[in-house]
Amino acid sequence: MQMADADSRPTLADVAARAGVSKSLVSLVMRDEPGAGAETRRRVLKAADELGYHPDSRARLLRSGRSRLLGVVFGIQHAFHVDLVTALYTAARDSGYELALSAVTPDRDETEATTGLLQDRCEALIMLGPQTPAHALARLTTRLPVVVLARGVRGADVIRTADADGLHLAVDHLGRLGHQRIAHIDGGRAPGAADRRRGYREAMDASGLSRHVQIVAGGLTEQAGTTAARALLDQSHPPTAITVFNDRCATGVLDVLLRGGKRVPEDVSVVGYDDSHLARLAHINLTTVAQDVHTMTKLAVARAIERIEGADVAHRTIVVPPQLVIRGTTGPATT
Repeated sequence: MQMADADSRPTLADVAARAGVSKSLVSLVMRDEPGAGAETRRRVLKAADELGYHPDSRARLLRSGRSRLLGVVFGIQHAFHVDLVTALYTAARDSGYELALSAVTPDRDETEATTGLLQDRCEALIMLGPQTPAHALARLTTRLPVVVLARGVRGADVIRTADADGLHLAVDHLGRLGHQRIAHIDGGRAPGAADRRRGYREAMDASGLSRHVQIVAGGLTEQAGTTAARALLDQSHPPTAITVFNDRCATGVLDVLLRGGKRVPEDVSVVGYDDSHLARLAHINLTTVAQDVHTMTKLAVARAIERIEGADVAHRTIVVPPQLVIRGTTGPATT
């Protein structure tokens, strides 16, 4: 097989010359359109294979004024964002679109991540739990459609979970197991944290457990979970159950409990949030509040395409119900 030089990609003209046909016929064959006979089609495909030619579909789309690219801004530190990105690929592919990813890292903020996608000529942005202020998101929507996933915000299309309901599910589950001293490790200013705090308080009040309400500063990471768990264990009457802002933080809580000689769930029950891939690991086996990843990502892609195509949108925010997934970190209260 003849290979193209490293510095020169084979062109449509090269394939036409090898097959002995016109460039227009090669173009028809490459687009799988009618107009070329079976033998011509076979000869063109054989020539393309020998030359290592692959049609540049992206260039063709750009010439038509389309890229069929959806930009995705995500946080590399969020385990749940990995699950969302995975499902977004499926939803985009099923709709005939591709994704361009841009990560937020400790050294790369959301503005830089977003700017990179704008330069890639994405037709819409899907932003996962963005920290960008609402007024800045509203400005961004004047440039292209923006769908915010997993955060409630005004000024953009939103697909999110009913986060407060998720904490109701967690507290109600623990209450049925006989727990009263139920603490909540908070997510600070992270997207969804305020609603989860509110849901925890509401559920504790509704269960007649207002006197046991305890919210401890936490965060997004394992380290945040270890710090919060140590503070709880240092108390004279530590909680018998803990709800945690997310699964990653919950893994830090579990580590401290186990290293401190506490049995889970016999001594302390733990409930995470997200049902990320971490929660499903066999050695974690975490009871958690699941966000419906597949529904949320399908809705996000569909909304982005609706905006691209100029469709009328009745409701800018879609709220998806959560579900409780019971695994091995919750059990009956013993004290």
